[in-house]
Amino acid sequence: QVQLVESGGGLVQAGGSLNLSCAVSGYIFSINNMGWHRQAPGKQRELVAAVTSDGSTNYADSVKGRFTITRDNAKNTMSLQMNRLKPEDTAVYYCDADAFSLIKRRRENYWGQGTQVTVSS
Repeated sequence: QVQLVESGGGLVQAGGSLNLSCAVSGYIFSINNMGWHRQAPGKQRELVAAVTSDGSTNYADSVKGRFTITRDNAKNTMSLQMNRLKPEDTAVYYCDADAFSLIKRRRENYWGQGTQVTVSS
């Protein structure tokens, strides 16, 4: 069983910062791409940032220059440092990982349960 657990969400004022973390656990052989997504009420889930196993990153235009995604391959963790937060960043944030499960003996995409980020104006 592969599990992803997010942490670090909360309530912050506009202009503030939050750091989200995602920990991957379970019988994993390897993890390729990892990413952060978000879903605001009444909107579709969107990609916020992604990072490959070799550290290449890409960001949604709306967060470029404000958010930074990092990962620690040794610990199977990923973080999202969010600075200069705006009310429109309010959403549930989810992490996902493309991982090879030793139990299922195949690669699948796994998701966390999400963490709420609320930015007040």
